[in-house]
Amino acid sequence: MKLPVWNVLYMKSRRTHLLFAFCLAMAMSVGAWAQTLDEAAQQAARQYNAKVLSAQTVQEGNRRVHVIKLLTKDGVVKTVRIPVRDS
Repeated sequence: MKLPVWNVLYMKSRRTHLLFAFCLAMAMSVGAWAQTLDEAAQQAARQYNAKVLSAQTVQEGNRRVHVIKLLTKDGVVKTVRIPVRDS
């Protein structure tokens, strides 16, 4: 069965985006992870050029994660999760 050209291009594009996202995540050093909630909120606001709506630290299984809600310049609410670096 032969797939339409647009379908093949979509699959390649999607695969490329997933690969890029994976590489980006792997390139993020442990030092880039925020240790305090304030640092995490500031980091997320800078990264997305947004305002912090709320920030809290939650327990997910055996790890803690900072959950920050942001309001982007486009008016979109975005939730960012940043693992807590253990000291």
